[in-house]
Amino acid sequence: MNAVILAGDRGENGVPKALIKIASRYMVEYVIESLRNSGCINRVYIVGDKIIKEKVGHLVDGWVDSEGDILKNIKKGIHELGEYNKPCLICTCDIPMVKGEAIRDFALRCEALDIDVGYPIIDKKLNDEKYPEVKRTYVKMREGTFTGGNIIYINPQVVDKFTKKIEKFVEYRKKPFKMGRELGIIFLIKLVLGILSISSVELKVWKMFGIRGSAIITSYPEIGNDVDKPSDIEFVNKYLGDSA
Repeated sequence: MNAVILAGDRGENGVPKALIKIASRYMVEYVIESLRNSGCINRVYIVGDKIIKEKVGHLVDGWVDSEGDILKNIKKGIHELGEYNKPCLICTCDIPMVKGEAIRDFALRCEALDIDVGYPIIDKKLNDEKYPEVKRTYVKMREGTFTGGNIIYINPQVVDKFTKKIEKFVEYRKKPFKMGRELGIIFLIKLVLGILSISSVELKVWKMFGIRGSAIITSYPEIGNDVDKPSDIEFVNKYLGDSA
């Protein structure tokens, strides 16, 4: 399969997040290396600013200029790859702790399920046990309490339909009545009460988007440990400093 790294985000100082230094290397370098080390990735493309291309362009197989909108960038990256018969991993540039083993495990589990979209979720208990200092946003489900990862498995043949539907939800994010009407009141009540099952969400995805989606409970919390603030950089340096 192929991979697209989304690297269009900028930090508070205007510097691309991909070029934040972790130990002696750019943050995005760790992600590129892990994709290569997974053993299941053919080509790696980056969607980002030209300054990133100047720094790490030699480490990837292709480049796409960022348009700023995440959905447009996903579509641009996949369309630039042009291989619609191969699955694609979409990942952010800010998960430097992720290793090739974690990527391979997620990718192959998705492929074995014959799905259109796969999304990793991490159990809070696992994250708290391995990285107790990490603060994440969690959602309570019937099966447990989970946070999401920063990698998506996607069938390129459904990307246009998938992103078009998602755009409508982005439009509705500040219109709760319309959002509620789309999701359904029973679904929302169960979500608020923390009794919604993972299989119910997967069924809702099928009904709303017409695609086969699955949540993959991963045992690799690094997939969700992204770098958003200075304290995150300190945390990652603590774990990667000696090996970087």
